[in-house]
Amino acid sequence: MSYLRLAWLPAGLMLLSGCAGTEAVKPVVQAEAAVEDPYLWLEDVGGDKQLDWVRKQNAASQKAIESAPGFSALQEDLLKILDSDDKIPYVYKQGDFLYNFWTDKTNQRGIWRRTTMDQYHSANPTWETLIDVDALNKAEGENWVWHGASCLRPEVKGDPYTRCLVSLSRGGADADVTREFDLATKAWVTDGFFRPEAKGSLGWIDENTVYVSTDFGPGSMTTSGYARIVKEWKRGTPMSAATLVYEGRDTDMAVGATHDSTPGFERDFVYRSLAFYNNELYLRGTDGSLTKIDAPNSAEKNVYRQWLTLQLREPWITGGKTFAPGSLLAIELDKFMAGGRDFSVVYQPDEHSSLAGFGATKDHYFINVLEDVKNRIYLVEPSEGIWKRTLMPNLPEFGTVSVSAVDDEESNDFFMTVNDYLTPTSLYLGTIGGEAPQLLKQLPAFFDASGFEVSQNFATSKDGTKIPYFMIAPKGMALDGSNPTLLYGYGGFEISLTPGYNASAGRGWLKEGGVYVVANIRGGGEYGPRWHQAALKENRLRAYEDFAAVAEDLIARKVTTPAHLGIQGGSNGGLLMGNMTVLYPQLFGAVVCQVPLLDMKRYNKLLAGASWMAEYGNPDTDDWNFIKTFSPYQNVKADVHYPPVLFTTSTRDDRVHPGHARKMFARMQEQGHDVSYYENIEGGHGGAADNRQRAHMQALAYTFLKQRLFAGNGTQK
Repeated sequence: MSYLRLAWLPAGLMLLSGCAGTEAVKPVVQAEAAVEDPYLWLEDVGGDKQLDWVRKQNAASQKAIESAPGFSALQEDLLKILDSDDKIPYVYKQGDFLYNFWTDKTNQRGIWRRTTMDQYHSANPTWETLIDVDALNKAEGENWVWHGASCLRPEVKGDPYTRCLVSLSRGGADADVTREFDLATKAWVTDGFFRPEAKGSLGWIDENTVYVSTDFGPGSMTTSGYARIVKEWKRGTPMSAATLVYEGRDTDMAVGATHDSTPGFERDFVYRSLAFYNNELYLRGTDGSLTKIDAPNSAEKNVYRQWLTLQLREPWITGGKTFAPGSLLAIELDKFMAGGRDFSVVYQPDEHSSLAGFGATKDHYFINVLEDVKNRIYLVEPSEGIWKRTLMPNLPEFGTVSVSAVDDEESNDFFMTVNDYLTPTSLYLGTIGGEAPQLLKQLPAFFDASGFEVSQNFATSKDGTKIPYFMIAPKGMALDGSNPTLLYGYGGFEISLTPGYNASAGRGWLKEGGVYVVANIRGGGEYGPRWHQAALKENRLRAYEDFAAVAEDLIARKVTTPAHLGIQGGSNGGLLMGNMTVLYPQLFGAVVCQVPLLDMKRYNKLLAGASWMAEYGNPDTDDWNFIKTFSPYQNVKADVHYPPVLFTTSTRDDRVHPGHARKMFARMQEQGHDVSYYENIEGGHGGAADNRQRAHMQALAYTFLKQRLFAGNGTQK
């Protein structure tokens, strides 16, 4: 789909008072730490002294965890799942081919390949390999990780796609390089477009022209580490000779430009991201002039065909009407640019729903709505200023459902994926207005789910808000408090945690006898902007109150007890883990804290941290008065009893600085707490660069949790 989408993402409850046999759990109150940081030296990511320290901690953790019975078997089973040839090869259509990026046991770093629709219908399609990343690494002596490809639309409809811009990352970092590739010869273009390693982008305008945003030298990057300058670059000229298109401020998050090549709607746009949830969009004229799309900076702005759509995060009054947060509005772009403000409402949320997506086929539009964290797909059609909504027929009533066009310019065909926590993912092919979608591919069952059931529960947070959570547990489970339970959460950046088949959790946790729980706490997007904004900045503690309340509800219902209750989360979810550890230590028996933020006093000075101040606040201002209440590194104390914690991170993570995990581990270790540490030398923010590394990291986490929770032998007293 040719769809300009401007969404910047660098990717719960009942208090126990009144419950028999329990007491209300209150957070441990921490005073502000007024000590110097003795572990600042660990922020030097690649220093020899620092990496020696990392290897020493890794060795200790590996010895303690990998020696556990069953570790090797678990790791190999997880690797078999990740490397399985039975995975669904998800595809996207360009011209006559379907493209896919694939990893397995043989292709650890992966192959970019293509096939035809007729072949894709078969059980074992014949694929044409375009780029073999493992072979490329061997030939070039590199450790490339695939970051994607963008191919130029042919000038003549029906002609084959020939030129692509391919992005590759060293070791999985966010920073990458972009190189030009020829699909016809399956070779890199000699003297083709090339963007050196940086956090930026390269995008087609035409065969001989691209937009480039990158590191042009001193002063060209934002304080968040992204490009603040975008230029137009002609083939055959040095990048230094590219023509300036737009220059943002160094305090912005990032800037860039894009060309919409949709036939009949060819346009160019410049975008400026001032921060998360704060962006500007400009229409670029043929003379290079820029005209701002005069809409709220907080709105998510998208352009598709003739339509400008706005997904609101705040109330907006325009054209004599007031529109609610979370609404999706539409107007013809040309009318809007001419001064029109007669928006129509495509979708408006209620207390139980939020918009999860918007798309189109050749002749139809559809929206994906989360209703109490369950997907519903609706057809929406404009008619005299009103968008009529009807439930898409022939779709499953339950499960997580997503729909995307096969080719939005050629047909009304769509791909549909359906799954839930226990049901392997199925891929269907359907046609709007046609018969029921037909099963195309299905993931095999990687673990026996017949003995488990899924339930959705609601718990009540400290302020009375109902927080949903999903629980996957054995059928007929005894409610005696003895069940090892793993509670997962995120709660940030308007990201929703929806049910999905998780074969690794099934094999690594459920099959071992555990209960798995996912909390839909505030800060996420499960109920739209209001759910997210309820836990921003000075209200951040609400997310942690929500998560604590889910834990309390599990304990109150006698699903588990603190000695058997573990928690896990990464990135912003790692910050969640850090705060649950220091604020609610009495609730948990073990913690897995992955690629986390933890030192909120310095987070805005580390790598991409400055880009998240819209979420957390600026610690260099009076915001520190509330940020310090959720900064685990400053709040951890020697005289408080904490559950055992496993910290994991990646040396190559250039989004969340590994210094967060390093310093928190070092401080807690010095204070005498039970902590373990493992840092993968590769992997980027995802924590791993290939399937073997992923299997190893997963096996470490699940084994650590089993050691602490299954016998109730955590350090809880």
